[in-house]
Amino acid sequence: MNLKRLLQFAAWPTAAGVIIALLAMLVFPQLRGPQQTPLQPATNINAGPYSYADAVARAAPAVVNIYTAKKVLERDPRYYNNPYFRQLYNNSNIPLQERMQRTLGSGVIVDSRGLILTNNHVINGADKIQVLLNDGRYTSAELVGIDSENDLAVLKITLENLLPITLGQPNNLRVGDIALAIGNPFGVGQSVSQGIVSALGRWGLGINSRENFIQTDAAINPGNSGGALIDARGNLIGINTAILDETGAASVGISFAVPADIAMNSLKQIAEFGEVQRGWLGFTAAPLNDKGVKLYGTLGLIVTGVEDASPAAAAGLTKEDVIIKVDNISLGEGVMPELNYHAVQNLVGNLKPGSSINIKVLRAGKTLDIKAIAGIRPTQTKT
Repeated sequence: MNLKRLLQFAAWPTAAGVIIALLAMLVFPQLRGPQQTPLQPATNINAGPYSYADAVARAAPAVVNIYTAKKVLERDPRYYNNPYFRQLYNNSNIPLQERMQRTLGSGVIVDSRGLILTNNHVINGADKIQVLLNDGRYTSAELVGIDSENDLAVLKITLENLLPITLGQPNNLRVGDIALAIGNPFGVGQSVSQGIVSALGRWGLGINSRENFIQTDAAINPGNSGGALIDARGNLIGINTAILDETGAASVGISFAVPADIAMNSLKQIAEFGEVQRGWLGFTAAPLNDKGVKLYGTLGLIVTGVEDASPAAAAGLTKEDVIIKVDNISLGEGVMPELNYHAVQNLVGNLKPGSSINIKVLRAGKTLDIKAIAGIRPTQTKT
């Protein structure tokens, strides 16, 4: 048998075997081995956006750059820097000269009438305030009023087709939520920085007399003051106010903003009354020390003084009363009483004139319920 016939003889069984194997795999798929399911792209309906461009586009038209100028008097450097003239004029007699001191900051349009929120320290003492809008328009601004206790100021501009920012819900914020800061850092022009909400209700920083800050790690630098802190949808959640700066450097990732609801409450009162009208009770109190806690058997605030003819005096509050509850805030319990003390301070400090407050006190071993009606602070009383 030659080679050709030998190959032909061997090919038929091989072909037949291949055909039989293919038919078997078609009839019995399990013979093909384990099947791999094609990979599907992962989806999460709750996942946040991969870009915040839409949020910025919504909010940016409402954020403005603020430029201020004020006249200041200073020693003429031509004399002050010369030792001969310093000795001749004995320092204090060196001639004064006038110059314009310029500052910059940011603001947020919150009303179609042209009302702008910013920080008081941005415009404090300014003789001239100029506002640059995101669309390039430039105009002067009028100071409507200030809330120095929250470092806020309200300006007004007169322009058409303004795009006020949408207000968010600071009370619904959670630590870890996305936060975007929009402002004019170092005067370079409108810029955006991104971070998260690092803490809520931050206080005890010595920045303002009323502190209830949103803390964020979004980069805030000089010039950002008064700008917008927005959420991932472009809604206003705060007014950027301060940074933690112990090094003299730029932002270190610890920044603070006044919550938008607090800022808007101040704005509404300033727009209506020209000032923020806060209620007044007329008493002072301090947390009980360890000795006082043992003496009275409770945590609380001891009344250290009551002003004559004050709402507190009229309600019957007296010196050395121990306050153990104010409205629904209990001071006689809790592992961190300082948080409740701060809550009471905020509650009393934000009372509106004419509103009532319930105070439970311990006096001579007995508990008493006192109802006080807030008055107007003496400095705000109209004549």
